[in-house]
Amino acid sequence: MGKSDTKENKPGFFKTVSVEFKKIIWPDKESVFRQSVAVTAVAVAIGAMVALFDYLIQFGVKFITG
Repeated sequence: MGKSDTKENKPGFFKTVSVEFKKIIWPDKESVFRQSVAVTAVAVAIGAMVALFDYLIQFGVKFITG
């Protein structure tokens, strides 16, 4: 099998990364803030639900066993 690409024909890794990096569309501060608040609120809500379920299951197990 012959090599179809030689080292000279391949673009450099960092050049390729630089080209791809320029294609990124960065969000504005307001969007980042709103998304951060949403993620934090959902995480707190799910944590509270897990804590409530844990408490209810503990209460049920203690009620049944003792």
